[in-house]
Amino acid sequence: MKKVLVVVVGFLLLGTTLVGQVDYYQKFNFTRADTLRGKLTKERTCYDVTYYELNLAVDITKKFIKGFVDISFDVVEDFDLMQVDLYKNMDIHEITHAGQPVTFHRLHNAVFIYLSDALKKGDKETIRVAYEGYPTSANNPPWDGGFIWEKDEQVRPWVGVACEGDGASLWWPNKDHLSDEPDSMSINIAVPNGLTCVANGNLRNKSPYTSEYTLWEWFVSYPINNYNVSVNIGNYAHFSDTYIAIDGDSLALDYYVLDYNLEKAKKHFEQVKPMLACYEKYFGKYPFWNDGFALVESPYLGMEHQSAIAYGNNYMRGYRGGMIPRDMDWDFLIIHESGHEYFGNSVSTKDHCDMWIHEAFTTYMEALYVECLFSYEDALRYLDGQRHFIRNFEPIVGPRDVNWDNWTSSDHYFKGSWILHTFRHVVDDDEKWFGFLRAYYDKFKYTTTTTDEFLVFVNQYFRKDYSKLFEQYLFHAGLPRLAYKLKQKGKNLQVEYTWFANVEAFDMPVMVGKPGQYELIYPVAGSAKNTVLKNMDKADFQIATDRFYVKKANL
Repeated sequence: MKKVLVVVVGFLLLGTTLVGQVDYYQKFNFTRADTLRGKLTKERTCYDVTYYELNLAVDITKKFIKGFVDISFDVVEDFDLMQVDLYKNMDIHEITHAGQPVTFHRLHNAVFIYLSDALKKGDKETIRVAYEGYPTSANNPPWDGGFIWEKDEQVRPWVGVACEGDGASLWWPNKDHLSDEPDSMSINIAVPNGLTCVANGNLRNKSPYTSEYTLWEWFVSYPINNYNVSVNIGNYAHFSDTYIAIDGDSLALDYYVLDYNLEKAKKHFEQVKPMLACYEKYFGKYPFWNDGFALVESPYLGMEHQSAIAYGNNYMRGYRGGMIPRDMDWDFLIIHESGHEYFGNSVSTKDHCDMWIHEAFTTYMEALYVECLFSYEDALRYLDGQRHFIRNFEPIVGPRDVNWDNWTSSDHYFKGSWILHTFRHVVDDDEKWFGFLRAYYDKFKYTTTTTDEFLVFVNQYFRKDYSKLFEQYLFHAGLPRLAYKLKQKGKNLQVEYTWFANVEAFDMPVMVGKPGQYELIYPVAGSAKNTVLKNMDKADFQIATDRFYVKKANL
């Protein structure tokens, strides 16, 4: 039951904040199924999940699963009707409460459960859902959710599951909403003898299940997103290492790779420890310390599965060999998915509309990793590479209260990263900037949060209202344009300037001049200002677009 922090609003967003976003999303027709998954109705808010116990047997030959889930919860309000979620193609045998069967009906992918007696506020209860079926198979994982039934190079079974966006309810019953995470979870999976099953957290036990199956019992001791729960099945070899934190604590590093890749992985995964040191420098110790850090080789590209990151980049530099500067040699998948342990898994959003918080911070962490390991100038080069992937087709904050994961671009990754990079230079004080990053992470770690809470925190931390800046970048697709006119006056340059923006009176400072001589100016949309840059030639004038994500226009 990952807690949702309540933040006292110090600065209210402008009334026009959502105009651009609402206008854009009016063209979408959201269905009843979308709202059943995406909205917190009274059938969901009436209870708070504290613990899941997932018990499954996986028949790889038939691509079939069978088992039950115990859902333990606190009763928040009196109720006799509750909703859990399970895809309609999965069959439910029985739902029980206190050992007795209860009635239920299904609508789309929702399951409505009728309790014989009303549960009372403050009670602690458990229901059991017994089910089976052929779970969704992923056509293009991890972008399409579902099970991945593959063979390794030696034509042996190799199985994984990834379900971000599509939802964990495609393979196990749960309250499938980002706002409610259990405090802990057991994942008990029976697989054919001879195969290894790796799930999240720590392995507690391995024992015979039947004459043909072995039971692997894993336990997660921290709050976990439902979509992060995963299983990996294959002919894995296991090796381990240790990371020593700044304070001397030891973190267990566990690696599960296909047996024929063991020696390759031992060398390739050496980059994990310097990465963890960089992230610790900026955000503190790895968040799931007691559960350890793990990479698990997967039959798909990768996924940020908490404490058991799916790795499928084939031991290549960059992203499948590219997407990082040619003079750098590090694995994009390791760096990116491990960053999600901080943003996405520790700091989590409570609604799909705010997924930019997961992706923007993690994508920006890639640049911080480069800055930590190499230099600030190298980070600028890396960020310039990200910029080419930005499309500005849509607002990066999506529609609220619906099952939404249908962005047409990756702007919530790359534009989000550039928003943070831009804001760093608006702040123009790295001590304050890095203090802010750490404070924001510390405030919301192990919790779910929202864009609104982020904006309130920003304004309170800096004691300044940055609402218009984030209103423009988060809720509108277009960029602000710095309109200017230049006039040479001897050795000096007069600059007349203003902003063209969607947001009325948009007032973000920006650096102009030339490299080595940049200075901040303070344009405001709707009014022209003037400044004089000393010892500046008109031909040398630039906007610092390596630090600010803006366009330029003629005044």
